[in-house]
Amino acid sequence: METQQPAFTGLHFFARDMAATLAFYRLCGLMLPDNPHFASVTLPNGIAFAFGSYDLTRGYDAGFHEPVGAGAIALQFDLPSREAVDAMYADLTGAGHAGHLAPIDAFWGSRYAEVEDPDGNIVGFHSPRDEAHMGPPPAA
Repeated sequence: METQQPAFTGLHFFARDMAATLAFYRLCGLMLPDNPHFASVTLPNGIAFAFGSYDLTRGYDAGFHEPVGAGAIALQFDLPSREAVDAMYADLTGAGHAGHLAPIDAFWGSRYAEVEDPDGNIVGFHSPRDEAHMGPPPAA
């Protein structure tokens, strides 16, 4: 029997506060519909990005347990320019969201910043790479 690699279709996040979650990701530029229990958008690259409330999740998954602490992941979004990274960070932190990493000129050549979403997930924002801003990686 031939084994076929599964196709990745998207991410589904559980949201403690759907209104706060939808507001955060709308500030990031995602066009999410209003729904108190489930919202999804398909991104230009075909990946689905969805959010479900804890109440909805408990309705179909009796074994659902609320996660404790932030996961060891970082969501990543590309922005069109270095200035757009600074503006996104300012907009999100200005709206009261916790900044995790203020904009930096990263060693890989991008302008990069991270903000926490309402559930504590790290959300990173990259500009296009610019060789003029590349440098050696930090010592491990």
